[in-house]
Amino acid sequence: MSNQANRLKNLMSESKNKNTKNTHFIAITSGKGGVGKSTISANLGNVLANNGYKVGLFDADIGLANLDVILNVRIGKNLLHVLRDECSLGDILIEVKPNLWLIPGESGDEILKYNDKNIYERFLNQASVLDELDFLIIDTGAGIGGNILNFLEMSDEVVVVTVPDPAAITDAYATIKTTSKTKENLLMIFNVVKNETEALKVFENIKKVADANIKNPLNLEFLGFLSASKEVSLSIKKRTLFSDENTASSDELKALTSRLLYRLEQKVLDNTQSRSFSSFFRKIIERF
Repeated sequence: MSNQANRLKNLMSESKNKNTKNTHFIAITSGKGGVGKSTISANLGNVLANNGYKVGLFDADIGLANLDVILNVRIGKNLLHVLRDECSLGDILIEVKPNLWLIPGESGDEILKYNDKNIYERFLNQASVLDELDFLIIDTGAGIGGNILNFLEMSDEVVVVTVPDPAAITDAYATIKTTSKTKENLLMIFNVVKNETEALKVFENIKKVADANIKNPLNLEFLGFLSASKEVSLSIKKRTLFSDENTASSDELKALTSRLLYRLEQKVLDNTQSRSFSSFFRKIIERF
């Protein structure tokens, strides 16, 4: 994985030398809650940060923001307070560890009710502080609400997380079907599975149904899996990151991170457009 990370970092450095911003936006979503989406978001960000990338974790889980709990940090104010002009964006950023920052969110409905042009311009001017991020991982809410779909559509990569439970699989498929209207490429992570064999079997079943019923062009890809693990469960209770430990679960996460880095490496080669935190949110805001 380290070789993959180094190759991408070199490509991104070359882009920065050409004054091109290259923040990659990764949305982690799910059809239903309770499938480990936020735990995966936090640990994915941690693995990338450990490999020298500058990573922002944006808690966009409407009404259920909980990355602060998983990361064992205490938040005071959040993005809503910034939009109310009660503090600056820099005031709410939490440095979890070197290279890893938490951007506390709030109810997306509340955030996006603020449609005053002056408020947003002030926010976007402050947002430039995050333009040097290599990655922004967006921990969205579960389901397919309007605001969630906007984040999914604007992201470079959309990762759908599910567990091998019939209800979760059904909801994951619904998310895939709806998102396919605007995103041609979608990735999947299977959590709390027995092994890779079970994960691939569930994925192939979902892909078969999707290929037969979704008329929009869709390239659904298997990104990876996390086996059911006492270590992961214990880390959640202890509010630690399992990706910092030398375990099978950590290796599984690093493997899927390596696949993700390979995809992004190809995008850096193919895409010369400038992408930054402030430009991303400007596009989001323009939709309202």
